[in-house]
Amino acid sequence: MFKELSKTYEFKEIEPRQYQKWLDEDLFHADVRSSAPPFSMVIPPPNITGVLHMGHALNNTLQDILCRHQR
Repeated sequence: MFKELSKTYEFKEIEPRQYQKWLDEDLFHADVRSSAPPFSMVIPPPNITGVLHMGHALNNTLQDILCRHQR
């Protein structure tokens, strides 16, 4: 019933398929004729300590939500 998840992220299995989907849907192309207002988001510089924490995960999640909402 439930699929056992791998303990590690196997990017070689997932990313080529996902990347091809993005290419097929032309998601890397901006439509210059669109009537929608331009939208961009400035990403802050990385933490100087190089140590990631839950705040980074929250920040990236919020950025993702805002970008998807704008689309």
